[in-house]
Order: sequence, then C-alpha cells, then structure tokens
Amino acid sequence: MSGNRPVTLAAVIGAHGVTGEVRLKLFGEGAESLKAFRAFNDGALTVEKIKTDGKGGAIARFAEVGGRTAAEALRGTALTVPRSALPPLGDGEYYYADLLGLPAISTDGEVLGTCVAVENFGAGDVLEIERPAVDGKPGKRFMVPMNDAAVPEWNDQRLVLAASYTAE
Repeated sequence: MSGNRPVTLAAVIGAHGVTGEVRLKLFGEGAESLKAFRAFNDGALTVEKIKTDGKGGAIARFAEVGGRTAAEALRGTALTVPRSALPPLGDGEYYYADLLGLPAISTDGEVLGTCVAVENFGAGDVLEIERPAVDGKPGKRFMVPMNDAAVPEWNDQRLVLAASYTAE
C-alpha cells in the first residue's frame, strides 16, 4: 500500500453560518474519526474545531477560512490525509482506498478488470469491477459482495473473485 497516497475522508458541501464554518459529507466512521487529524490536504487546511451535525455529517472550522465567502469557495473540496496517517488495520480489514485500482482476476486465472468503486448499501461492502476496455470503449461493470464466498483471496496487489460471481 502506498504510504503517501492521499485518502479522502470527507468533502466540503457548503458553508455553515456566516463565520467561515463548513458543512462536511463524511466518507468514514463519523465526525469523531476526523478529530484524530489536525490538518488536511497536505497542511493547507488546519483544524480548529470539528463537531457532528446530528444528521450523519459534520461541521468544521479551519484556521485558513475567515468567513462565509471563503467557506462557500471550498464547496466540493475533498479533505485528504496521507494513507500512512491512517490507523493500522487488523486481519481481514481494509480501507476502501486500498481496494480501488486493484486488478481483479477469477479463481480460474481470467483477468476480469479493475476495482473502480466500493459501495455499501447497508448489507455490507460491494465491489464494482470494470472489465477491460473494448475497441476504445470502457468495459462493462459488474458488482460483487466483498465477502469470503465472492472474494476468497485479496491483498495489496490483487483481488481474486470466485468464478461463480463473475459470469456475464
């Protein structure tokens, strides 16, 4: 895993009030998990305060943002930290960012494509795999659950998918 690759933890979705606070959409474990970081985007945004908004998002104040106009200008900004700054994982755990871009092969050795997204619709993580391009057109995509039956093997180099989950 690349230790310095940026990992997005949240995104600014707008201003909050008139003093420069911003509203955040969270991609991790909640506002509490963001409090472990003092800065984002290679130090460009220094945290003064982060709190939950009570609706699954967060409100943040950054030292560099002085008012509502500056806060609005940040709309759409991803808040990133280096991969090396994230806590270590236990066996069988992963960060979505570690799965994105991994090549996927079947248990039969067939090249299936690349992991382009990881979603969670409530019943567990689901990988979206894009097949190789054909005649310059993007390949078709398919989804598989991230569980032992569908993905019996994975590491930081590749995903191995059970053949029964890869049929077209």
